[in-house]
Amino acid sequence: MTLALLSFGPAVLQAQEPAAPQAELGSTMQKASYVIGRNFGTNIKSDLPTIDVKALLLGITESLEGKDSQLTQEQIQATMVEFQKMLIAEQQKSMDAAKEKGIAFLAENAKKPNVKTTKSGLQYIVEKEGTGPSPTKENDVVCHYKGELLDGTVFDSSYERGEPARFPVSRVIAGWTEALELMKTGAKWKLFVPSDLAYGEQGNPTIPPNSVLIFDIELLEVLPPAAAAPGGAK
Repeated sequence: MTLALLSFGPAVLQAQEPAAPQAELGSTMQKASYVIGRNFGTNIKSDLPTIDVKALLLGITESLEGKDSQLTQEQIQATMVEFQKMLIAEQQKSMDAAKEKGIAFLAENAKKPNVKTTKSGLQYIVEKEGTGPSPTKENDVVCHYKGELLDGTVFDSSYERGEPARFPVSRVIAGWTEALELMKTGAKWKLFVPSDLAYGEQGNPTIPPNSVLIFDIELLEVLPPAAAAPGGAK
């Protein structure tokens, strides 16, 4: 059973935090062992944010010392099957809550007089009208943008990087593609993108599943598609 197989969402076990063990860090081997331990802890925390640390350390110690497992192979398999069920149930609960929160937010947001809603459910506010051409799916565009979660967490920003981004209109999330085709060059919009027009139930490393996303977008330039490289690759 690998950690990757346990990456189903927040763990449901109660964390226990014993006092950190003390060790000498004088030799290269001691320091390397410490670094390996730190890296292992960082990796497992990303998969299992809460876990029984005492039991984890016991398992590691017994394995390194060559001791027999206190659980039979049958118990190990049954435990991990049940644990995965717990993780899946917890993830589903979190996903359902995020979905309900997003639906409620969009319903209230749609009542605001300056918010427009398309047939797909995309919502937007025109903060600045554009006067140039609108792109199609065949175009590339140059945009400045900032993306936030509903709690205000910024997950991406060209402003922070100090330069706008260029990308094909057809290679972004559906909510962006729809908005860009409605915008004119020079426009600045605020988008409220339903999860099914963004990253849906899959999410990504910085965006939880079923997240409604808020974007500030400035359409700076509409360009022809990037020239195809030899062999048809772009």
